Amino acid sequence: MSEQPPSSDHPDSDDFDEIIEAETTRDPDLAVIEAGSRTLRAQAGPPQGDPLPARPADPEVDRALRAVEEDLSTRWGETKLEPSVTRIAALMDVLGEPQRSYPSIHITGTNGKTSTARMIEALLGAFELRTGRYTSPHVQTITERISLDGAPISAERFIETYEDIKPYIEMVDSQQDYRLSFFEVMTGMAYAAFADAPVDVAVVEVGMGGTWDATNVIDASVAVVTPISLDHTDRLGSTPAEIAGEKAGIIKQGATVVLAQQPVDAAQVLLKKAVEVDATVAREGMEFGVVSREVAVGGQLLTLRGLGGEYEEVFLPLYGAHQAHNAAVALAAVEAFFGIGAQHARPLDLDTVRKAFASVSSPGRLEVVRRSPTVVLDAAHNPAGAQAAAEGISEAFGFSRLIGVVGASGDKDVRGLLEAFEPVFAEVVVTANSTHRAMDPDALAAVAVEVFGEDRVVVEPRLDEALEEAITLAEEEGEFAGAGVLVTGSVITVGEARLLLRGKG
Repeated sequence: MSEQPPSSDHPDSDDFDEIIEAETTRDPDLAVIEAGSRTLRAQAGPPQGDPLPARPADPEVDRALRAVEEDLSTRWGETKLEPSVTRIAALMDVLGEPQRSYPSIHITGTNGKTSTARMIEALLGAFELRTGRYTSPHVQTITERISLDGAPISAERFIETYEDIKPYIEMVDSQQDYRLSFFEVMTGMAYAAFADAPVDVAVVEVGMGGTWDATNVIDASVAVVTPISLDHTDRLGSTPAEIAGEKAGIIKQGATVVLAQQPVDAAQVLLKKAVEVDATVAREGMEFGVVSREVAVGGQLLTLRGLGGEYEEVFLPLYGAHQAHNAAVALAAVEAFFGIGAQHARPLDLDTVRKAFASVSSPGRLEVVRRSPTVVLDAAHNPAGAQAAAEGISEAFGFSRLIGVVGASGDKDVRGLLEAFEPVFAEVVVTANSTHRAMDPDALAAVAVEVFGEDRVVVEPRLDEALEEAITLAEEEGEFAGAGVLVTGSVITVGEARLLLRGKG
């Protein structure tokens, strides 16, 4: 068995290197987190209820979880794997094909996958189905990736699942040219945990692409494609059409494919694949969509047109037009799962739909983590995501002055991201998270100066100090002036800011 990965770049999971570095190489008690967390949390006041799990309170459980994380860290980073589902298929085979013991809804796209998955999960749960959800990357804690009944699995169950399948992982490792990757092992754990629960339906987000993604050993009856834009162009393709070709791989024979609004060339590729496999197509703007939306306290009030009819006065406690469109996609996906469509057009129970959407949360997506001044987190890391976040925060908050805190990865379209935020940021504090992929703050500042001008750019290499600087700049406006702070640029930056502002996990 080779210990050297092939030379071709192949991540199965968005921002894998950031995530595995953050979860295993860096210590959660790192000085950058510890030094500023007490001050920032004291300023913010007591945290509200948090939908994300904390580190285990029991020291023994925490040690066991760290041992699993350390084991996972020895596996190859997914940027150096052959594009293939061979290894994960072999693992599923020796585990007895757990992914075939429940129906699935499979989600791909460039932006909006996790929020859409959370909405689908909430809807299914409201209709009394037991759900499993697999998403990536995580914001704070690795256990977030696998959820049962709407909540991340416990650290104890995560550890047990890993230990249960570890002998089979080692068996597959010994039989393959290359060891299973971190993401492949995580996918195997998720599918095994769902079968063991057991769940009534799994909601599965791809890591990257579709055709060769490790999650693509399921035959989902419903495939969902959220908006496609340019990201990971060195791996998926340089045009929306090329990227759509990879993502179309999750559309299986006879399935229903739910398409969010897409660029024309991407839509053509997806529709062609649907025809080839005799899939039923539901298109946003045609078969379903957002009828109306208005800003409401704590979110927005929607009227959605689904495959079975219209759903009025649906409150969604998330901000931004993009989340309204994610809600329409999620609703259509659940309707399709229940067999609702052109041949059987009947609405879902309206009260249940309202209850489900009202319960949705999506951490790190225009999430408010403190007040006075208001600090918002958004994990946008590409220009399309940044544009959606900029529009959403402008609409929902109406800040008189918005200070940006940006920590990005060096391999992203940083200029495009900054240009999307330039109209809404009065000033930007550039910084770095604690991972090796973080762009050097001085290099990031050089790009920011070209976009914003020198007078609007501040450099603070440490994230805790960047947050303090941004909060100070916002406070200069006065308590009632309506200034705010948006922390963005990377999932890891947002996760570390959450720890600083809400308390260590």
